[in-house]
Amino acid sequence: MDVLLGIDTSNYRTSLCLVTMEGEIIGEQKQLLTVEEGEKGLQQSVALFQHIKRLPLLAKEMAMDDKNLVAVAVSRAPRPVEGSYMPVFLAGQAAAEMIAHFHQVPVYYTTHQEGHIAAGEYTMNKPLAADHFLAVHLSGGTSELLDCTRTQSGYQIALIGGTDDLHAGQLIDRVGVALGLPFPAGPYLEKLANESQEATTEEFAVPSSVNGYTFSFSGPETALLKAVNNSEIPRPAIARAAEKCIANTLEKVLRRVVENGFARDILIVGGVSANAYIRSRLVKRLEHPAVKARLHFADPAYAGDNAFGTARLGLIQYKRRKKTNII
Repeated sequence: MDVLLGIDTSNYRTSLCLVTMEGEIIGEQKQLLTVEEGEKGLQQSVALFQHIKRLPLLAKEMAMDDKNLVAVAVSRAPRPVEGSYMPVFLAGQAAAEMIAHFHQVPVYYTTHQEGHIAAGEYTMNKPLAADHFLAVHLSGGTSELLDCTRTQSGYQIALIGGTDDLHAGQLIDRVGVALGLPFPAGPYLEKLANESQEATTEEFAVPSSVNGYTFSFSGPETALLKAVNNSEIPRPAIARAAEKCIANTLEKVLRRVVENGFARDILIVGGVSANAYIRSRLVKRLEHPAVKARLHFADPAYAGDNAFGTARLGLIQYKRRKKTNII
């Protein structure tokens, strides 16, 4: 069986994925990097070292019996823009180029952001028929609003908005760590928020900050961290307030974008997009007949960092070049 290997070495996860020529996952391994208790992230040098150690260990867990490797795809930069660079992606690129050389197969390059969008496209619960759409990339390292068009090898992406300080994932992680939750805090904060008993009149909330297509999370962070030190505010209420602030912020921005004539098909990807409360609130507000947006989400299992999207983009390039005999 012919297979293609996808590799992604992001800030917080090492990921490998094997897909068939039909794009179906036939094997994958992914593992979060280790962050010490109480820490809010990793230095690039530490993350790079962990990737180098984990890549061969994860590879050994993937059976290659009866499989014929025809190509390798790897994300070698954060975004498809000039000068986009992070050292962590060197680990995946080095591994991909070495594997490709010894197997005498082609290596195809893409970016982490394009991989997120592709993972969203190929795992969401309803098809995205439009070639031109909006994407919202929400994670610990990115909070961007993107105007996207499919191309022969990936996506043409134009940045039209986003945060001017903290990212959505950073807000969740910083508040989560302050609440004593493990890092990365997303799933733990969501579980804590679900314990909240929201009152109709005295619900704790923090305001969102939006200016055009730009938004800010530094003010909400200050208010939420202040609340952590207030014994009268329940911890679950603080967690829910963080979720609601992100949802309200996105709602305001996306309403404005749709009203100004951008595409109504909106694909939301990245680790934060796995949050069920944020998803349901956005669907309720933005798919309302008064707005008429069409929201699409990645499968929660592939909302965070993964190599599946990378592999699918590599498969597109492999098939296109095979047709023209330039593999």
